[in-house]
Amino acid sequence: MSSLRRFKFAVPFALVLALFSPASAQVDEEAGFQGYLQLLAARARSEGVSERSIQALTAGLAFNPKVIRLDRAQPGSDPGKPPAMWTYIRTHVDPARIGGGRRELASLGAEADRIEAEYGVPAKVVIAIWGHETNYGSYKGDFDLARSLATLAYEGRRRELFADEFVALLKMADRGVPRQRMVGSWAGAFGNPQFLPTVYLRLAQDGNGDGDIDIWHSRSDTLASIANYFRDAGWRPGEPWGVRVSVPAGFDRNLVSPRLEAPSCARVHARHSLWRTVAEWKAMGIQPLAPLGDQTMAALFEPDGPGTGAFLLTGNYRVILQYNCSNYYALSVGLLADEIAR
Repeated sequence: MSSLRRFKFAVPFALVLALFSPASAQVDEEAGFQGYLQLLAARARSEGVSERSIQALTAGLAFNPKVIRLDRAQPGSDPGKPPAMWTYIRTHVDPARIGGGRRELASLGAEADRIEAEYGVPAKVVIAIWGHETNYGSYKGDFDLARSLATLAYEGRRRELFADEFVALLKMADRGVPRQRMVGSWAGAFGNPQFLPTVYLRLAQDGNGDGDIDIWHSRSDTLASIANYFRDAGWRPGEPWGVRVSVPAGFDRNLVSPRLEAPSCARVHARHSLWRTVAEWKAMGIQPLAPLGDQTMAALFEPDGPGTGAFLLTGNYRVILQYNCSNYYALSVGLLADEIAR
């Protein structure tokens, strides 16, 4: 009798183990993903995407747990103790990137002048973005974009963002972008400039006029597309992104500390001072170490605090922040651009 009772209770317990096993959870995850994929496809149809493109990018698509692990592993910094900025800059404004950027700039020849004339953005800045994003195309990512974007949308943390990007990727297919090109970073950015699909659709350019907007392989398309992004974001021709300055001993920073919270990237802008004209900064003892017009509006920025180096940042610095809202990123791009042109 006792052995029969053990057998009767062992069956349901085994079923419980099966139901909650990792394999069962993976099956449920995949089933949920496939259902959500149908919702994305329905949305794409409602926005005019062809059935051909929908099938080409969704057939055989599977959930990618690696993408979720990478997303959840993104570092968060303590807002009270940001990492040293100069440590970051030394690894991103390094001899290899500077040398590579100088070679690219030299080889552009007249094309550099054409880019600046057409878009109003210096070639050195455009090349610095390319160097920062993919080291001049040496690493662009090998994740399947459709799979990554659908997975991130399904996971839900930033569902609206990634659902929009997935549908935009399908629209890229409708525009003729080959399926084999649709690889990039785990987060869905791709090509030399690491654009997202919505950015590609809106701003990517055919820089060489061959009828194919190829920001994966064409340098002309890459640089024209980055320049167009900056023009669209409000780059002011003839104005530097910022300059180094000297700050007098005893300068009272409370006089220029920000009092309002920025509507976006608040933690980034909180580290900048109030905006003043360069003439007003000079009257307070702040001396630019490179030319900067007296009527230019600028903010004081001391990356690692007083005594560690300081800059006056112009509106063009904020344009760089539109590409990636990080002081680490924007300052390193600006400094790299200056080194490339030196």
